[in-house]
Amino acid sequence: MTTILDPTGTHLYEQADQLRSAGPATRVLLPHDLVAWSVTRGDVVKHLLTHPDVSKDARKSWPGYRPFAIAWLTAWVDVVSMFTVDGGDHKRLKDLVGGAFTGRRINAMRPAIDAIVTSLLDDLATTVPADRPVDLRARFSYRIPSRVICDLFGVPDELRPATLAAIDAVLDTSVTTEQATTVQTNLFAAIHGLIAAKRDRPGDDLTSLLLNQLTMEELVSTLILMIGAGSETTVSLIDHATIALLTHPGQLATVRAAPDRWSDAIEESLRQHPPIMHLPLRYATAPIDLGDGVVIAAGDLILIGFGAHGRDPAVNPDPDRYDIDRHDRQHLAFGYGMHFCLGAPLARLEAGIALPALFARFPGLRLAEPDRAPAPQPSFISNDVRELPVLLGPAR
Repeated sequence: MTTILDPTGTHLYEQADQLRSAGPATRVLLPHDLVAWSVTRGDVVKHLLTHPDVSKDARKSWPGYRPFAIAWLTAWVDVVSMFTVDGGDHKRLKDLVGGAFTGRRINAMRPAIDAIVTSLLDDLATTVPADRPVDLRARFSYRIPSRVICDLFGVPDELRPATLAAIDAVLDTSVTTEQATTVQTNLFAAIHGLIAAKRDRPGDDLTSLLLNQLTMEELVSTLILMIGAGSETTVSLIDHATIALLTHPGQLATVRAAPDRWSDAIEESLRQHPPIMHLPLRYATAPIDLGDGVVIAAGDLILIGFGAHGRDPAVNPDPDRYDIDRHDRQHLAFGYGMHFCLGAPLARLEAGIALPALFARFPGLRLAEPDRAPAPQPSFISNDVRELPVLLGPAR
């Protein structure tokens, strides 16, 4: 039996539970009539993420693969970056960027992030009436990581709207084939525009640094990966953590009274509301027997449920309960194994600055529609809301 993976993200958690109950892996139908093995059991997820017979390289491991033939997969499969290669190529590409994400360099970014957060909160306090709803995602959550990553990669101000819009669009898995083709075209146009601008006006930024160290294909691919991963996941983290704390006032009171507990709130949000649920794609290079009569054949597609791991009751009991005091919390919100996300410390730092500052500035912050869950983004990849309407209350 093959399950259609809901492209709208409307029942993201419920469908992950259903897939988990069906076996260690179960076939799902993806857009463009692709069939993949969905893996949502926590132990199987970790097993396959370090399995020697699982590859990230479509060019070498997906029989019959044709680059750019499936438009919605372009940003996930057709690129050539550390995200889509294995072995020595992965190490080479990761090392080129990794130096910018050391603990020392990330900690050095704290003053800049503080300044961004403060300016956004000042803007909210001076332009939004306390009793009027405002979309916190658009005015706060989204702007922090997108500004940080654009600054890091030197995206000129005039190119930022088009670049970010092109990156955002690749997450929508509900688009038609025609729409996906437009997304594909816009994505490459935006990134090539950025590269051209940096060749004309290089600066002290990562794009300028990489210009002469990568092939054009690797450079385009790396920029798609880093700008996308550096913005979208942190937006989701800030959004979901805000919602969780506003709907759990006792735990909000705890972190307000003990600021060292903000990290627990962030990790619990990452576990319960992972920024990424299913991430395309991996490929079996040899038969893999998972037991229970399930054998993944060589050449089969594999869809890893990163977000499903932390919501597996066998990994975290009572996973639907938001609990910052949870013992032995586990999640794979930033991946696992050699493809663990370089930007994880930066995402945690951004959330660790943004959330305490937000709740300190607006102690009366509350959801504008407390009885109505925010609409999800149309995606089985990304897990975020379309907007987050809140009432700020008086600013402190």
